[in-house]
Amino acid sequence: MPRFPGGGTPAHGTPRVRGGHPEQREAGGGWGELGAHGVSAEPRVTLPRQRQAPPGGPRQAAPRQDYVDAFGDEDVDLFSPRPDQDPAFTRRMPHGSAASDPYASVSDWRTVPEPRTGDEGAEPTGEPARGKGSKGRTFTGIAAAAVTTVLAVVVAGQVADRGDDGDVRSQSAGDRARDARDSASRGDGRPTPSSAPRVATLTYEQKMGKKYALAAGLAGSGKFDAVKGVAKAPGSGQKYTYRVDVEQGLGLDAELFAEAVQKTLNDDRSWAHHGARTFERIYSGKPDFVITLASPGTTAKWCAKSGLDTTVDNVSCDSASTERVMINAYRWAQGSKTYGDQIHAYRQMLINHEVGHRLGNHHVTCDKDGELAPVMQQQTKFLDHDGIHCLPNPWPYPGS
Repeated sequence: MPRFPGGGTPAHGTPRVRGGHPEQREAGGGWGELGAHGVSAEPRVTLPRQRQAPPGGPRQAAPRQDYVDAFGDEDVDLFSPRPDQDPAFTRRMPHGSAASDPYASVSDWRTVPEPRTGDEGAEPTGEPARGKGSKGRTFTGIAAAAVTTVLAVVVAGQVADRGDDGDVRSQSAGDRARDARDSASRGDGRPTPSSAPRVATLTYEQKMGKKYALAAGLAGSGKFDAVKGVAKAPGSGQKYTYRVDVEQGLGLDAELFAEAVQKTLNDDRSWAHHGARTFERIYSGKPDFVITLASPGTTAKWCAKSGLDTTVDNVSCDSASTERVMINAYRWAQGSKTYGDQIHAYRQMLINHEVGHRLGNHHVTCDKDGELAPVMQQQTKFLDHDGIHCLPNPWPYPGS
């Protein structure tokens, strides 16, 4: 039996089906007739108590308008007493005839015995009276099913119209949880968390400790980009200004290279030793020299301008007749056999060695077995010479 909004019972007089047996008639106005005192003439069964009438006598509850509208004829009052209870019923029917009763062809109300009187307010008991004849029972069941279907459609429509009403919220707990998750992900403007693993940011030391892929025979475009920004000279000694250029298309970290140059040159173990010099990176204007990171092919071209051949051992140079101090990108990325995995120290040596040439220093070697190689020794090519074994060293003043 369809439930009504608000959890109440159907209005008096509304047909209903009980127990799946449409041929059974129930007391209370749906299938049988009640006497003045509400007691059925047949053996009775206990049914749910109807709402108590207000003081002063029983009062018929007005049907909801959408129930009445569902039957299409505003002149027919389906919720008023039946014809045998209210003689005036036929006067309210269309055309003024009892034959206009919409249920007259499918129900026989007069087959129910007259009710007997009893105590006022007593609940009906016993079995409801059975209709006479299988045909009558079938028609009665059809009528009840039709009315029940119409009322169910009306109620469903009203529930849909009142979707925001707290009395008709019938979502399951799972639906409400899913709606909450969906609204949280769509409506609050927060970004959806990414499922990709977060890449850890490497420190300067970690980046300088890694080798990078670059072909030994790479010949770049010969076009350079200056690294933007300024790195102020930290000391008070003789100041040298420089710019950092990086050849296009190398795929190396230009910012890392520029940071390494600034930190290396201004280290107390470098040419800034004891405040004698200080180095400042600029982006515009005329620098004292340009430290250039370039492919092996481009490095060779610029070194050849100063009469130097870097192709034999794929090395770097200070092209003294130009403004450029050339750092071979292959060596910067891959290092040398002499330094092995000490790639950070090797990069410091490259910078100090070539800038040392720009400052006027020439090649030298170590004099004793087992001592540190001077920074101006060609350590990319060799550490050992004339039976003397030298140790790798990236600094002009390593003891500081």
